[in-house]
Amino acid sequence: MQDVSSLLNAQESAPPDSTAVDSAAAADTTSVVEEIGRGVGEAAELIREGRGGEIWISFRDKALDYIPEVISALIVLLFFFAVYRVVDSVARRLMVRSRRVPPDVIQLLTRLLRFIVIAIGAVMVVGELGFDVTALVTGLGIVGLALGFAAKDTLENLIAGFTVLLDRPFMVGDNIVVDGVFGTVTEITLRSTRIRTLNNEIAIIPNAQMINHMVVNHTKLGLLRVEVPFGIAYKESPEEARAVVMALTEGDDRLNQQTHPPQVVVTQLGASSVDMSLRIWLENPRDEIPIRFEYQEKVFTALKAADIEIPFPHLQLFIDEAEGLKGLGLNG
Repeated sequence: MQDVSSLLNAQESAPPDSTAVDSAAAADTTSVVEEIGRGVGEAAELIREGRGGEIWISFRDKALDYIPEVISALIVLLFFFAVYRVVDSVARRLMVRSRRVPPDVIQLLTRLLRFIVIAIGAVMVVGELGFDVTALVTGLGIVGLALGFAAKDTLENLIAGFTVLLDRPFMVGDNIVVDGVFGTVTEITLRSTRIRTLNNEIAIIPNAQMINHMVVNHTKLGLLRVEVPFGIAYKESPEEARAVVMALTEGDDRLNQQTHPPQVVVTQLGASSVDMSLRIWLENPRDEIPIRFEYQEKVFTALKAADIEIPFPHLQLFIDEAEGLKGLGLNG
């Protein structure tokens, strides 16, 4: 008998296993469902017997039991609303005073802050109403995890969008080169960046690619150097060509000639030409493309007018001791 009593005491003191807990939870759920079903059945019976007024009395009596929970939930709701207004106002003022956070980023961060405060407040209100907040949060976490795996690329681009908006490597209106594409930034969203190319096409590039590739910004520093390459024949004088090309830049207010005067330099001794380059600095980097095209034509026209040869690749053929070609006059 003593062994049996010891065994029973050990079983009573042992912690319940997961199966027992699950069974208890299932029993609670079943009882709740049965209670709801029983209430619906009673209401239907009262309506059938013409005693529908008693339904309102029953509902009123039960609603009165929940008044403390409702009042508590309203207090929590008002508290979180006040917290949101204070935090939103303080955060907005701090970001505006910093003068380093762009307006679109301020708007984005305030929306994110609003979502966080509302989510926390909603969970607290639901808890005050008597619902199982732990199960709700766990379920939302599982759903969020599943959605995260399903939308991995989208989330990656969204995070990259936050990085672009906060780091500001480029802005709308900047001329940039990314992944071999040159164009003007027309729009920056959380998912992608839109660039208008020289052919008036819109290149839509995911933000993840924008932060993982080298981006060359031609506008950010406010002063841009443009090179216009050209070549002259070896028989020509680089000094004469330099004087002809430099004369083209005189009086051009679009160029910064005070602190960064134009230059014409020899860049390479090529196979058939002396390669040179006109280097000019622009006051407005957004004029890069039209000014480059303009000066390319100006350089060609000026060298041609000065009778300075612009060579092109050519081949000279010398034939020695070709007996079959003698008498044809090919040797000049």
